[in-house]
Amino acid sequence: MAGLGMILSLTILLSDSVPAQPPGHGREPVHHQNASGHDHAGVAGSGWEGSPEGKAYSEFNHHTAGVFVLLIVLGEFRYPLALTALACTRLLLPMAMLGSGGFLLIWSDHEAWPIGSLSFVQTFFGTDGEIVQHKLYAVLFLAVGLIELLRRTGRLAQAWWRIPLPAVAILGGLMLFLHSHGAHPAAHSIAIHHTLMGIMAITAGSCKLASELPDRSRWGLAWACLILLIGVQLLFYSE
Repeated sequence: MAGLGMILSLTILLSDSVPAQPPGHGREPVHHQNASGHDHAGVAGSGWEGSPEGKAYSEFNHHTAGVFVLLIVLGEFRYPLALTALACTRLLLPMAMLGSGGFLLIWSDHEAWPIGSLSFVQTFFGTDGEIVQHKLYAVLFLAVGLIELLRRTGRLAQAWWRIPLPAVAILGGLMLFLHSHGAHPAAHSIAIHHTLMGIMAITAGSCKLASELPDRSRWGLAWACLILLIGVQLLFYSE
């Protein structure tokens, strides 16, 4: 259970580090209405997207996600390499997914529910695709994290419960191809970053599915290596 304590400690630390209000709160906001009809508060005459505060907020979220992904990797290398000394890390993946899902659900977007001005309905069922995708990622991470926690503690023994994890990796990768930061000054470089990460996520999910076949250690190792690359990419994300 050492892995559980590590994840919980990290989650508390990160939650204390994230501002409940976007950076720069207290300065007079200027409201801009985007194409979806939502008001996005700007800072000192500019929009949130691409502002120093907006970039810092986005980069912090990506870096935090990278930390969670790297925690997942610690546990996933145990299986293909048969590292019995790391048996205590078997719950790192579900706990990291639950932690990252909770983090995204709350802090993915500064203007969205529950910390922003948008209501629950506007956040989850509005026309701002970027916000909806972030919250959908959160729900998927929470759902798969719970499934993996129950599976790895012996409560879900059926083989088909192994499918949701790689399926979500593939689905998440596909969603990244549709993820747009159209109003952002660095939208092109962000799109390239997301495309690369999407390709790696789809490949990783496919490898995870293949790891259930004979000679699965090779595919399991590929899965872990790709997740490691995604974690590093997130950790050094910059706009």
